[in-house]
Amino acid sequence: MHLRPRTAVRASALATVLTLTLALPAGALAAPASAASTPGPATGRGTAPDAKALRAALAGLPDGDATAALVRVGGTGGVWRGSAGVHDLASGRAADPDARFRAGSTTKAVTAAVVLQLAAEGEVDLDRPARHYLPDLIPTTYAGVTVRMLLNHTSGIPAADGTGTTFEEWYAHRFDLRSPREMVANATAKQPEFTPGTQQHYLNINYTALGLLIERITGHSYERETARRVFAPLGLRNTYFPGVDPDIRGPHNHGYQAVARADGTTEYRDVTVWGTTDTWAAGAMITTTADLERFLTALFRGRVVPQPQLEEMFTVPADVPGATMSAGLQRYVTDDGTELWLKSGGRWGYNSLIAATRDLSRTLVYSVNSTDAKGQGLNPVAERIVRAAFTP
Repeated sequence: MHLRPRTAVRASALATVLTLTLALPAGALAAPASAASTPGPATGRGTAPDAKALRAALAGLPDGDATAALVRVGGTGGVWRGSAGVHDLASGRAADPDARFRAGSTTKAVTAAVVLQLAAEGEVDLDRPARHYLPDLIPTTYAGVTVRMLLNHTSGIPAADGTGTTFEEWYAHRFDLRSPREMVANATAKQPEFTPGTQQHYLNINYTALGLLIERITGHSYERETARRVFAPLGLRNTYFPGVDPDIRGPHNHGYQAVARADGTTEYRDVTVWGTTDTWAAGAMITTTADLERFLTALFRGRVVPQPQLEEMFTVPADVPGATMSAGLQRYVTDDGTELWLKSGGRWGYNSLIAATRDLSRTLVYSVNSTDAKGQGLNPVAERIVRAAFTP
């Protein structure tokens, strides 16, 4: 597929996007491969999704920002489904709208839900130190870190050492196997970033520790507990954890990373096959937009986590300056004052999002095959989707 250079600078709906020098596929501009809508009553936030704006958001794929996008908008005003782009750059065939993809950190919403279920059952006290449950893994240095602090990223535990700082270094180690226990031990051997409970720093290590806590309390693997407690009851038949398998099982669209060559051109490297043991309970889940939408709506309706534990997912720590993260979700207020609760995720080649108003009057789930999925800010295609889905 031929490419021509482009520089894009955009303001993100959720974050500031850095300037990226990318390349557009020549002759590849096309309308979404598929789109369907079912209107509902046009009242307030429950108005029907703006099908025209959503189609426009997906127009032109593949481009230098993304090779495919799968979108599901729902709520009381009706539904809209759309997909665009290609299954892979080599064949150029249309993207599979039902494809599986790497969900990245949307996994954290599932992990939080399981921990909160255990809290509802009396197996976990959110105010008790995590060391109480994991005395062999959480040292006395972090004796003040509670389970709730792990859930809302106020623990002060720093990140575990990684395998590199550049894409090429990460790519070279993409099949490395990482042990959750070793990552937690590595992180907690360091000094705290801050006094627990005083700041918020979003890090995977908090949810790696929570995955181990789930295993310790239940006596079962994290994978078994999430399947038993969440995936099976909700009928999420296309959602699973890959373990040490670097492949995506079943139908899936390929993911790519834009890599600058020495001659100034851009290579779109296929990064579909990539191990995820480094993220595990923090970001290894594989799923579909349909399954994520079903999880999102069931979660907000109280079918996954009972009250009052569900309130933890809609509670941002009030005494932490600048905090936006709750237990497994993030609070965001749009320009028109609408409060959204969301969780985004990114793995190489794949970005995802679940987002909704608390009353489910509008929901959004997407998978965008971003060409810079680990870059700063929101992908430009994803930004257009968010604006189209939530602008009244």
